[in-house]
Amino acid sequence: MRSRLSAALVAGLTVALAAGTGTAASARSPQAPAHRPGLIDPHPCDGQPGFTCATLRVPLDHRNPARGTLDLQVGMSDFTAAPKGTLLFLTGGPGQPGVPYLTRMTRQRLPELAKNYRFVVIDQRGTGQFGAIDCPKLQAQVGSSDIAPPTRDAVAECASVQGDRRGYYTTDQTVGDLDMFRSALGVDKWVVDGVSYGSFTAANYAAFHPGHVAKAVLDSVLPHTDPNREQMLYTTGQRAVARVLRDACRTAPACGFDPARDVAYLARHRKDAVLLWDALVSYEFFDPTYRDPNPPGLPAGSGDVVGAMHAARQGDPTRLDALMKLMAPGGDPVAGFSAGLHEATICGDGVFPWGTSETPVERRPAALEYARRHLPASATWPFTSETAVGDGFIQECLTWPVAQHNTEAKRKLPPVPVLVLNGDRDLSTPLEWAREELANAPKGRLVVVKGASHSIQNRERGTQGREAVYAFLND
Repeated sequence: MRSRLSAALVAGLTVALAAGTGTAASARSPQAPAHRPGLIDPHPCDGQPGFTCATLRVPLDHRNPARGTLDLQVGMSDFTAAPKGTLLFLTGGPGQPGVPYLTRMTRQRLPELAKNYRFVVIDQRGTGQFGAIDCPKLQAQVGSSDIAPPTRDAVAECASVQGDRRGYYTTDQTVGDLDMFRSALGVDKWVVDGVSYGSFTAANYAAFHPGHVAKAVLDSVLPHTDPNREQMLYTTGQRAVARVLRDACRTAPACGFDPARDVAYLARHRKDAVLLWDALVSYEFFDPTYRDPNPPGLPAGSGDVVGAMHAARQGDPTRLDALMKLMAPGGDPVAGFSAGLHEATICGDGVFPWGTSETPVERRPAALEYARRHLPASATWPFTSETAVGDGFIQECLTWPVAQHNTEAKRKLPPVPVLVLNGDRDLSTPLEWAREELANAPKGRLVVVKGASHSIQNRERGTQGREAVYAFLND
């Protein structure tokens, strides 16, 4: 799901793009047969010493390989003699690449794992320096946001950019790419470690290829199945706002007011309730306390979203309006996050009030309106049913042209050891989703990181979550 790019990563991507030739990896690579996996043109990764990058050629459609091929960039640690084998690290979105994260994850965030595992990553189809789907209007309007709704014009432009390929960016196709990567590496079993949408990909891989998974880490979890058809309406995320903000307000010094009631009032009296929700989810990446007036990465004095909403409820929206402007979506560099890939994957994977991406477009609005009318207030409070049907998932896929739907995995994960990791202050992938996924993991264990928001391995301020990962994988 959502993943704000750090300033350091944006700078790194800018440097990497400036240093590159601007051509696809395949332009400098010899041809390889499409019918067998292999790594083409291995070379040192630009700006990341100790890592080798290469091109993995995969079928455009794993269901029908004759339809053509895609070239994907992959990255691998040069530590080929790692005592505990290979760890595939999967980034989020969908829309993020993997290769830019190699150094960050192995040397800054998870160095104790890098001593024992060979880290490998992949720029999942439709992402990255050489393969990102570029939909300019969508990129400008929503960037990496899940919640901000795009205009219909931006959706139409993105559908046109992708043309008849738009149905080949679903998670089941990515799972096929991952297994070809494993085969190309000559690995029988590996650890799969996914963050946010990467947890969804990792769980799907485990479900489809259980014999090739030694262990799995699911961090900031998007459940790999959606039996209640609620993920695209994001109702669990809406309800989690009350729990998370009330918990933040109980932390000393206590607020002395109910922040959930403030949100409920604002959601019913402002015309931008969807963008208010989006701003809250974006804000957690800067301040998991939700109350710090000076969070790192924001201008001094611009934080404390709980206080800003309370002031708005009392009649002074100045601080909240300024903060929402800072949190406004859009503008992410496409090589760092492809909004076009995000849309194609979400629309192809999702189960909506109207069904799937294979439902005719003209039948969708009536089904959505029926869902809006019948959503109970308890399903969305402190927000409303209008907020739910107005979110980005719904609005970007409502008019998305008919496309192939993702092959859905079995509900139960295989009996492989699974560590489920989630912050209790996460609004992007709330703790409730982690508990839902745990119920479908026969050998699963949940670690809740108190006071943490989204993406434990990437952003946790303390060490509890990473120490749990070390104990699980280094044992």
